[in-house]
Amino acid sequence: MKFSVSKEKLLEGLQTVQNVVSTRTTLPILSNVLLQAADGQLRLTTTDLDVGVRGSIEAQIEKAGGTTLPARRLFTIVRELPASDIQIDIDSKNVASIRSGPSFFKILGLPEEEFPPLPKFENAKTFTIRQKDLRDGLKKTSYAISTDETRYVLNGILCSFKDNKLTLVATDGRRLALVDIELEFPRSQEVDIIIPTKAVTELSRLLGDEGDMKMTVGENQIAFDVNGTLLVSKLIEGNYPNYRQVIPAETKERVTLERETFLSSVHRVSLLSSEKSNSVKLIFSKNNIDITANTQEVGEARESLTVQYKGKDFQIAFNPAFLMDPLRNLTNDEVYLDLIDEMSPGVLKIQTPFLYVLMPMRIS
Repeated sequence: MKFSVSKEKLLEGLQTVQNVVSTRTTLPILSNVLLQAADGQLRLTTTDLDVGVRGSIEAQIEKAGGTTLPARRLFTIVRELPASDIQIDIDSKNVASIRSGPSFFKILGLPEEEFPPLPKFENAKTFTIRQKDLRDGLKKTSYAISTDETRYVLNGILCSFKDNKLTLVATDGRRLALVDIELEFPRSQEVDIIIPTKAVTELSRLLGDEGDMKMTVGENQIAFDVNGTLLVSKLIEGNYPNYRQVIPAETKERVTLERETFLSSVHRVSLLSSEKSNSVKLIFSKNNIDITANTQEVGEARESLTVQYKGKDFQIAFNPAFLMDPLRNLTNDEVYLDLIDEMSPGVLKIQTPFLYVLMPMRIS
């Protein structure tokens, strides 16, 4: 196997696939990238057995073939090479000779046959989605995914295809983020699946602002075809909890907030919330919110915001990090905070189909 390729293209190709490579693996082949050269294309594939990525770049192929080389090491070498043209020659023992300008490297690979194949999809359901819609939807929800490994079904995003819309839901039990994306598909395609965090992270990296992407849902696997790159992942098996029951049916008060101003105020005040109490208090009075944090051993902080508010005086406390997460990931100038009382969840909304439910903290 022998080919020439530009440094820029090879780096780009390796960057697309290398995040999946596990650094802590007992199978050496999983640390490698599968390289397959044929027909003017170099195909690069990586997998950790749960998630796999395949991309391809243009290359001048002198001799077609395949091998696997250590992904991270290859990336590091290519990044440091002095010239923009790279020649790679692989012998029958999977030893790669890499030449670029005055530099020469030799790295040992493993045979192509040892590399686990990516799954095939038969009788699968296929959806076409605008990349921008899915990317924005993931950005608005993925921060609420649970990191608690004992609650396995919450370690991902629920994608519910129903009634000509795709609903994305993430929750960790203390907050919940939900987005609806309009999407046309036949009723026979309706399905609920849970995409694991690692696949969500990789998918978010691949999605752009322009064009469509294709999603293929199999029995317990999913594939995303984005701009010629294929991302394949196992799905999380199990039943996602009934998230509808935590969304308040009706709320009493609505406060309109300027997103960035409110975010900055909460951020500054949260500097004095302690790890133990970890809360900021919102105190509502006529056309005003006081945002406060008080920690016995540290001190206190307070900021006032002028808002449109005509309701009764009351106060509610939230975890500041959870309050700031959606504010950071939305782009709207205005957000609405819907409230019932100090013990009921608050709901953050915007003009488009998005909502964020946040459980309050006890006010001591």
